Amino acid sequence: MKLMKISLLSAAIVSAFAVTSAVAQQQDDTSVSAQAQSVASETKDVMGVDLKLETEAEKLAALTLKYFNASMEQNPVMATFYGVSDYNDRFNEPMSEKWLAESKANEQAYLNAINAIDVDKLSGQDWISYHIFKSDREHAIAGFQFGSQYMPINQMYGVHTFFPMLGSGQSAQPFATVKDYENFISRTKGYVAFIDSVILYMKKGIEEGVVLPKAITKKMVPQLSAHLVTKASDSVFYGPVKQLETNEAISDDEKARLAATYEGLITEVIVPSYQKLHDFVVEEYLPHTRDTVGYSDLPNGKAWYEYKIKDNTTLPLSADEVHEFGLSEVSRILGEMKMVKETVGFEGDLAAFFDHLRTDDKFYFESEEALIKAYTDVKTDIDARLPKLFSVFPKADYIVKAVEPYREASSAAASYMSPAPDGSRPGIFYINTRDLKAQPKFSLETLSIHEAAPGHHFQIAIQQEVESLPLFRKFSGYTVFSEGWALYAESLGKELGMFTDPYMWYGRLNDEQLRAMRLVVDTGMHAKGWSREKAIAYMLENSSMAESDATAEVERYISIPGQALAYKVGERHIRHLRNQATEALGDAFDIKAFHSQILTDGAMPMPILSDKMSMWIDEVKSKSQGE
Repeated sequence: MKLMKISLLSAAIVSAFAVTSAVAQQQDDTSVSAQAQSVASETKDVMGVDLKLETEAEKLAALTLKYFNASMEQNPVMATFYGVSDYNDRFNEPMSEKWLAESKANEQAYLNAINAIDVDKLSGQDWISYHIFKSDREHAIAGFQFGSQYMPINQMYGVHTFFPMLGSGQSAQPFATVKDYENFISRTKGYVAFIDSVILYMKKGIEEGVVLPKAITKKMVPQLSAHLVTKASDSVFYGPVKQLETNEAISDDEKARLAATYEGLITEVIVPSYQKLHDFVVEEYLPHTRDTVGYSDLPNGKAWYEYKIKDNTTLPLSADEVHEFGLSEVSRILGEMKMVKETVGFEGDLAAFFDHLRTDDKFYFESEEALIKAYTDVKTDIDARLPKLFSVFPKADYIVKAVEPYREASSAAASYMSPAPDGSRPGIFYINTRDLKAQPKFSLETLSIHEAAPGHHFQIAIQQEVESLPLFRKFSGYTVFSEGWALYAESLGKELGMFTDPYMWYGRLNDEQLRAMRLVVDTGMHAKGWSREKAIAYMLENSSMAESDATAEVERYISIPGQALAYKVGERHIRHLRNQATEALGDAFDIKAFHSQILTDGAMPMPILSDKMSMWIDEVKSKSQGE
């Protein structure tokens, strides 16, 4: 399921902004080296903290801190989501060839700087930070050979979808003071400039043959049309104006001025910008879109998809290997689903059982209130069971909340937003109540475990709260780690005493089957020439999904290739590490300690996690033998 948390939301923003270029100009070695020396020599962060560069660890700290601070300045929208308010009046720089070339050179400069640090003199968190930072820079540089900038938006993410959320008054952008309102007015001007660059690069994409599939482009049209209002009060951007009514910190005169300014901003700036993008997409872009859906049909597409696999799994996996893994898992899970069918005494084949689960009203909630209450109640039940497997818990709590009406149509069935870094807001487990038929009762336990505790809420909140993590790690994320952990957390359900109802166990299998089918369908479309229709049919044949849900899933995989692979690949890897530790440690293995080791150093690429856990196993072995 699509996540809405700081790390994955930031990743979506970076996908829209920090795009890579096949034509980005290489700077000469002398220039890059000079930049690297400049990076390594700066030792003060924006808060004026002086870091003495006497040891390799201190050099590393200075380098990564500089990188984090620079990334906030270069990605001001991401900074807002991270709780850094210094740049709330700015939008990200529009895409250009100069900007793309500078972005690549900047990554190379940081890579050169990290390579100048002697890793053999690092240990503990510093050793981990070094390898994560270096791996990230190498991977980022490798991506510049592909044409991501030519497809900067789609129906799943992009400036056109997250900017309304930002300006709604219900997201990270603050609207408490006059300055806050003026910040967004200024930020909107930058947004309009960025939209112009989106159109420019989509036009270049037509010339380069790097365009979106037709089916995906059509889904964007209503997203854009929704903002073509004639009355400012009908716009989602009018939300902050409504909030003025109850804001006691702003005078009546200022309220009147701001309200008038915002009405003009919406009708004279925001709506025309959306109209321009809408007209371009419908009249100029759509006729040039492609009927195929896979990345393999794009220039350099095979290599591009292989990069996407590594981008999302952090592992050197081939499309064929992932596809075969998926086929095997789909077959296994179907067998377990048949066992559930027999346990509940259903007469008929598995296809009939799937249809029964799709259509019988007893499996669905009658109201939004009943749905939210059920998830709130199961939260209490799960929370009470967690000490059985965990000894480290997030300080922040989470709440269950319905997705706001203004974004129901484009939101996933469920999602998670992390707590505010300063503790001012709890984590939020969002449930989309728009279509109650998309929220079966049998998903109650497994979905709560995945999205909240001990799934995403544990992993993300704990990562934010660990004081020893450098900032670039505290707020970074890897899909394979976060989604792998959340799916692994689901697999702990029986150990926690959950899934005793066979239908609840079916819910777990149903969710796992979705993730297994993703392996087959994603690789099928992007590496094996599958059509959109073949992918949808495959999902309907092997699950109880509604056709509308299967269609939405498939179109998601078309737009974000490789992301859907991270769930099962990540779960498999964490389970492998657990089996490895269990076998190596025997009686010395402690499941609570294992989970603490996975969580308390934050997200990281799987190869680095493997090395870290191997060192932990050796440490535990040494201690147990010493006793």
